[in-house]
Amino acid sequence: MNRRLVLAALGVAGVRLLGMRLPPRAAEESTNNPLHSLLPNFKPASRDALHRLLSDPGFSGQIPQAQVSGLLSTEQKSIDALMLALLPLAKTYARPPISGFKVGAVVRGASGSLYLGANIEIPGQSLGFSVHAEQAALSNAYMHADRGVSAIAVTAAPCGHCRQFMKELSPEGDIQILIESKPAEKLSTLLPLAFGPKDLGFPDGAFPVKEVGLVPLEAGSDELTAAAWDAARKSYAPYTKAHSGVALGTRADRVYTGSYIENAAFNPSLSPLQTALAALIVAGEDYSAVGGAVLVEMERAAISQRSVTEAALRAIAPAVQLQMVTTKIKS
Repeated sequence: MNRRLVLAALGVAGVRLLGMRLPPRAAEESTNNPLHSLLPNFKPASRDALHRLLSDPGFSGQIPQAQVSGLLSTEQKSIDALMLALLPLAKTYARPPISGFKVGAVVRGASGSLYLGANIEIPGQSLGFSVHAEQAALSNAYMHADRGVSAIAVTAAPCGHCRQFMKELSPEGDIQILIESKPAEKLSTLLPLAFGPKDLGFPDGAFPVKEVGLVPLEAGSDELTAAAWDAARKSYAPYTKAHSGVALGTRADRVYTGSYIENAAFNPSLSPLQTALAALIVAGEDYSAVGGAVLVEMERAAISQRSVTEAALRAIAPAVQLQMVTTKIKS
């Protein structure tokens, strides 16, 4: 049975990898489908569709628009109701070894796709390195290069840190916040008199994802370095110009990338490693799967991601040596 589904049934995701494949599916849903207990109010056909999606070895925490349309048709729900109904699934990816408080989030992209995310805490590291569920889901949409975000469902009211992070991805505050049994609210209502990109002279936020013209890598660069370079090229760093990206390679030959996503208030900025770890976890992988890590960042930049990346890697993958590559803007 697929590890993502088993772990979802257990209420945790990506931990103690099982690494076994699902047997061929029968036409009718079996009670062996772990989503049966996790999403009991979904119809069997919807659980089967989600089962197949999560079982795909390339699953990346995205429910593509076509599958979203299918779920809406089968469930006869509104898109907001569907997002709220998927929160138990998103919550299974939470990794809160310090607080023990699990949070799940589901983001709706401008494309119509949905993106899962959950909170992550790094044992032994500063609480400032935690990734909030809202950040994980929003960065998932960013790394899939969606055109923007229109709504986010979350299992608990977003904290101030998350509201500030959302402001960077929805500068006008139009993103809808969905919480079970509460009326939908715009970010502008939950964060009045907000400070954002415009206050620092930037008319736009992080979406749509823009590519930075970096000096190309030398011929023969390995796959992991190329992936980290591409993530740096797609990073959002208008305030420091310190573009950076991380690539994590796993023993199963998957590569997870993370772009730096900066914030006008600085502290809510998401480091490239945090973004990459959010991607790794929502794909159903475990820290122990990490076999290599590359950080690409600007030479002589105003800030560096090296020290925090090395510190976090020591906590979660102590055998992995971070590879550093510096680059610059193409003249």
